[in-house]
Amino acid sequence: MKTSPATLDASTPEPRMYRVVADSIAQLIVAESMQPGQRLPAERELSARLGVSRASLREALIALELGGVVEVRSGSGVYVSAQAASATQAPEVGPGPFEVLAARRMIETEVAGLAAKNATDSAIDAILTAVLEMERDHEDRASNEQADRNFHLALARATGNTALVGAIDYLWNQRGTLWHKLKEHFQTEELRKQTLIDHRNILAAIAAHDVAGARQAMRAHLERVTRTFSRA
Repeated sequence: MKTSPATLDASTPEPRMYRVVADSIAQLIVAESMQPGQRLPAERELSARLGVSRASLREALIALELGGVVEVRSGSGVYVSAQAASATQAPEVGPGPFEVLAARRMIETEVAGLAAKNATDSAIDAILTAVLEMERDHEDRASNEQADRNFHLALARATGNTALVGAIDYLWNQRGTLWHKLKEHFQTEELRKQTLIDHRNILAAIAAHDVAGARQAMRAHLERVTRTFSRA
């Protein structure tokens, strides 16, 4: 049986999951005649009603907040925005944060292992420098973010594979407006402090040329970030 050309047409991209979920939430607001200032059902109830994970729901809610449809109040809930009637559709803002984290777990776990295998003394020094910058600039969010980026790029450089440096740089650049809004609402000081410990653990494994240990330390770090951003 021949496949029609339309079936093979990949010019229209698959809608991102958070956009699909965001549209469902927007339809729910209209169907239930929810008014500005009214609180949406709790995340647990919403995720059950829509049949989606907590992570997908949070991405959708943040996208709707960026579009002006809802207001996310940390520790209180999600409310229909006062500007909801004139708000735009949830914007397309690149891959969802949990998509990016999933890709990073796959790629950076192996990057850490390869770095442990191949790192030279100067490469280890560069990783250490980034760790020290993060610790020094812990209270300066912008500088701390840059030092975090430097850390992950230094690991990629330690592999000796420039293609991996490009891949990590690309993944880091996917941390766009959706990521930063999610981080603003759900990052905890506990996670920020634990990230410093995680980075020290990764560095120690690489300095010891412990391939399995480096992979495990990186996986534990990224799984911790994912849990913190997705849990209640």
